[in-house]
Amino acid sequence: MFVQTSQLEKWRNRNLYYYQDLEKLYKFFVQPGSKVLELGSGLGYLLEAVKPAYGLGVDISETAIEKSQERFPNLEFQVEDAEEVNPNQTFDYIILANTVSYIQNVQRALQNVQKCCHPSTQLILTYHNPAWEPILNLATLIGQRMPLPELNWLSFEDVENLLNLSGYEVAYHGKRLLLPKNLSIVSWFFNRVLAPLPLLNRLCLNEYVVARPHPGHASLQNQVQTMTCSVIVPARNEAGNIENAITRMPRLGRHTEIIFIEGHSKDGTWDEIQRVQAKYADRWDIKIAQQTGKGKGNAVRQGFEMATGDVFIILDSDLTVRPEEMVYFFEAIASGYCEMANGCRLIYPVSKVEMPLLNRMANRFFAWLLSYLLNTRIKDSLCGTKAISKQNYARLAANRSYFGDFDPFGDFDLLLGASKLSLKIKDIPVRYVPREYGSSNIQHFKEGLNLFKMCLYAARKIKFS
Repeated sequence: MFVQTSQLEKWRNRNLYYYQDLEKLYKFFVQPGSKVLELGSGLGYLLEAVKPAYGLGVDISETAIEKSQERFPNLEFQVEDAEEVNPNQTFDYIILANTVSYIQNVQRALQNVQKCCHPSTQLILTYHNPAWEPILNLATLIGQRMPLPELNWLSFEDVENLLNLSGYEVAYHGKRLLLPKNLSIVSWFFNRVLAPLPLLNRLCLNEYVVARPHPGHASLQNQVQTMTCSVIVPARNEAGNIENAITRMPRLGRHTEIIFIEGHSKDGTWDEIQRVQAKYADRWDIKIAQQTGKGKGNAVRQGFEMATGDVFIILDSDLTVRPEEMVYFFEAIASGYCEMANGCRLIYPVSKVEMPLLNRMANRFFAWLLSYLLNTRIKDSLCGTKAISKQNYARLAANRSYFGDFDPFGDFDLLLGASKLSLKIKDIPVRYVPREYGSSNIQHFKEGLNLFKMCLYAARKIKFS
């Protein structure tokens, strides 16, 4: 969503108290005379406020960049997407003022700016406390806030996870600004006296994080490239998605094999799998099989038995999680950041068409319940995309008798098994997109009951054993 610079100026002036407080925060952390890169620089006021020796502002709006360059000729501004920026130099500070709320792929952007970092670079970012979402929506409705596209409402846990996945470690986290409007002595009392206090600080509007590159990130990336990967694709009545699963798949590590397990389809999926295997045999290592049992869980286990890679990834053949995002699952496991990578579709906005409200509520309920049972925070328990190392899967399979064959979906089997082995489980944020072919095989009410039964079973076996 592009906004005219005159409109940006209008909204800045209307909420000047808020913007000046933001500038005060960044001036506290950024030492004057440093090299500073700002992603999402807007009108350039913040970059000017931190007084860099060299400042580079990047924004996707051409008109905003033109206006910024005209207003601040001592700084440099470029039209660039934060996910693609490549200035071929390093900076002392990289600042993102609410930029993570707008970026399509936050992890990609954070990984991309790693090449702009030296060992002492500080990444400073601010974002809005998710508890303020209804208040800010109301402010927009009554004309006190600029109309905006749908945002990423990230919690600190989400931001910390994204930073860690991208090779950073959090050094500092805080919150400020209880009252973002200038009401003279009232605002002073709220923001200078009350806002820093325990409990009340949790209610502040702005959250800020200071992070730095993880010292071992470069060596871990070298390790990632030496490992191999197996992507297991269970497929039932998904003939129209099979070829896209191949053509959109990134190369993962030293070698990637793709394993299709066809599950008693009625739309020619098996014929399509065979055709695709023959067509791409010279470019991809593709293995295929027809399922011997029933249910996705059975298909996944059959695929794992055929897999030879160091890292196993499950990709649902409806492609509502994009094949392009498999790289994040592979890197999370191959780098050792986590031992079970769990896809999470609830970090970024999801339309009501793609995931109706009732489905979203059910998903959040089961995620909360499973998090309680496993003593591990999981934000999306029902995303089919997961990853685990071959070594840890072998341990999980050997220990499967503790739970038994109770899960037809395979998701709970992996999550509970990983928890039983005390494996480190982490969410991998993905964007949930509409399927382009076919319809869902899920019977929501029936399978919701099955999920609840599995949770009760897990409670007995883990929490109340």
